[in-house]
Amino acid sequence: MSDKKVRVRFAPSPTGGLHLGGVRTALFNYLFAKQQQGDFILRIEDTDQSRYVDGAEAYVAECLQWCGLTPDESPAVGGPYAPYRQSERKSIYREYAEKLVSQGHAYYAFDTPEELEQNRREIPNFQYGQVYRDGLRNSLSLTEHQVDELLDAHTPHVIRIKMPADERVSFTDMIRGQVSFETNQVDDKVLLKADGMPTYHLAVVVDDYLMKITHAFRGEEWLPSAPVHLLLWDYLGWKAEMPQWAHLPLILKPDGHGKLSKRDGARLGFPVYAMTWFDGKTGELTPGFRELGFLPEAFINLLATLGWNDGTDQEIFTIDELIAKFSLDRVSKAGAKFDFEKAKWFNGEWIKKVKGERLKVKVKSVLEEKGVVVSEDEYLLKVIDKIKDRCVLLPDFYQQAAYFFEQPKEYDVNAVKPKWTDAKTEFFIRFITILGREEVWDEATLETAFKALAEEKAIKTGELMLPFRIMLVGGKFGPHVFDIAALLGKVETITRIEKGLGVFTA
Repeated sequence: MSDKKVRVRFAPSPTGGLHLGGVRTALFNYLFAKQQQGDFILRIEDTDQSRYVDGAEAYVAECLQWCGLTPDESPAVGGPYAPYRQSERKSIYREYAEKLVSQGHAYYAFDTPEELEQNRREIPNFQYGQVYRDGLRNSLSLTEHQVDELLDAHTPHVIRIKMPADERVSFTDMIRGQVSFETNQVDDKVLLKADGMPTYHLAVVVDDYLMKITHAFRGEEWLPSAPVHLLLWDYLGWKAEMPQWAHLPLILKPDGHGKLSKRDGARLGFPVYAMTWFDGKTGELTPGFRELGFLPEAFINLLATLGWNDGTDQEIFTIDELIAKFSLDRVSKAGAKFDFEKAKWFNGEWIKKVKGERLKVKVKSVLEEKGVVVSEDEYLLKVIDKIKDRCVLLPDFYQQAAYFFEQPKEYDVNAVKPKWTDAKTEFFIRFITILGREEVWDEATLETAFKALAEEKAIKTGELMLPFRIMLVGGKFGPHVFDIAALLGKVETITRIEKGLGVFTA
């Protein structure tokens, strides 16, 4: 590690929802930066204006905020290397593109989209590069006079890198080790588009240099672009300042065959976006982990373990533990299969782990959306502590908690009626009387009274517990039945037994 301050960036395009792979890239950047006391930067790569979607940038910022990955510099908070939107840096890039042209490392290309499309139709596997470039309309095939005339006439053109022939370019990836490329296999990528906007290839190199980025972590799908970027760092004279690169493994479909996509999530019934995304252009609504009922701690935890482990059997990590333990040495080169059942397991573990106070607002919202009135926060906290071990997703709190706030609307009568007897009716009538006289109201006292009466009536306790539970909650669920009664209180417990008797004896 050099003495330079670590600076990393997460640089999404504002073109739609944020895939969990993108959040994992942000997370690994964040963990590395914080571990090294460095800076985590959010940069918006919006150079492709044709794909820009309103609201997408704000959505990305909200996703990072929900996940607790707060940028040190961003379009919203500013910083010493502002602006942090590439569209606002447009004037910067042409200077570097023109410098590459003057050095002979890039050239003007005047081909129209129609001409290029015709070439693609007529030539199998057509690539704009060393094989075909001399027969196309560019500053390598035209005379200097022709080029000047076209430029003076403001003829639409792009600037392309001139990939050298028969060279091998290499770099050391922090995950994959030595990686090499043959330049003959790479086409002449566009660096500056006809509208003056840079492509990703030019902008990422210029911005990483100007923003003093020391480490660049991105998905392995960007590996094919690496030779272009390596040459640009070299041609622009910045090779010594090039960040260290790490190309992260893909997140794969559950069967391991191919990259996990939004379509896969829709087909298999789980989200692949951090938060629900509404596309104003298409009207499409794509569900997210947050709205499904995931805690951000669980979402971050599960993402961290997709392609990384700390070398032990530990699976549950706080963000501070992740910062302390994260290491690129432990990131796998192979893709990581996404397992939604495992993702839910993480969430259930985190619901158990966090204090009720942390869940209070979310649970209250879940209940109130279903019309359940929650008037006392203190009572809600007691309920949460009793049932949170039974919840996997936040919406589960509705089924597990609603009966603490309102009497059952339905009863699982079929679980009780076939075995109901007059003796059981007499038991509960007598139990109501005992409860009415009870001065101490807690789990132990209630259980003792219940079992003593069962013994007196010569009825097995097990035959009475299920009817008692269904009287209180309506079904075969919930925590220990005496815990429920203790929380409901004397008046409500007696009321529910009376109502249940009416249902079972009808």
